[in-house]
Amino acid sequence: MGKLEKILLCFTVAIFAIIVIQYKNRVEDVNLEVAKDIKKIAITFDDGPEETYTEKLLDGLKSRGVKATFFVIGKSIQGKEDLILRMYNEGHLIGNHTYNHVELNKKSNEEGIKEIEATNKLIENITGYKPEFIRPPFGAWEKDQMNKTNMFPVMWTVDPLDWKYQNTDYIVKHILSKVKDGDIILLHDIFPTSVDAALIAIDKLLEEGYEFVTVDELMLD
Repeated sequence: MGKLEKILLCFTVAIFAIIVIQYKNRVEDVNLEVAKDIKKIAITFDDGPEETYTEKLLDGLKSRGVKATFFVIGKSIQGKEDLILRMYNEGHLIGNHTYNHVELNKKSNEEGIKEIEATNKLIENITGYKPEFIRPPFGAWEKDQMNKTNMFPVMWTVDPLDWKYQNTDYIVKHILSKVKDGDIILLHDIFPTSVDAALIAIDKLLEEGYEFVTVDELMLD
């Protein structure tokens, strides 16, 4: 290869390298912008499972490709094990809401731990998964109870008081007016109005570019 050919080859390689670097930087910039545009929220449901409404909710979530988090009550699981298994198999996160829906801070540590562990055991027996997240009823708990059960308490940032109003339109409007990136929405899958409102709100929020994730992904992101 002559001297001229070597120079041309080096020049061509250098130009190609510059093009590759510029392309890579442009792709990274685009990916960064896309990441910035993604708004992640978690929708959570307490007090279930409920035979009719939880099943309707799961159907709606599946058809939309949306994942949710369910904080279930231990005593409500009996006879509805198939719903718990379905939650797990369809990629939803299952959390603990105590066995009897008790205020943990009004129980001794021993009683509170029994409430938590009894529910965890039921869920694990059905799914093989031991819950790590708990929503303490009424948002009340003792630190010792969490430490000794290795549970992580999960609160909420958007609460339409669906259990109180049981009005689909009101619940939807409240969610849409309050929600923002990083929020955790609190609902209850034991009321038909809440399930209807959840699916309507999900449709509207998907249109607005929100991505629904389970609380573990949101909190540990």
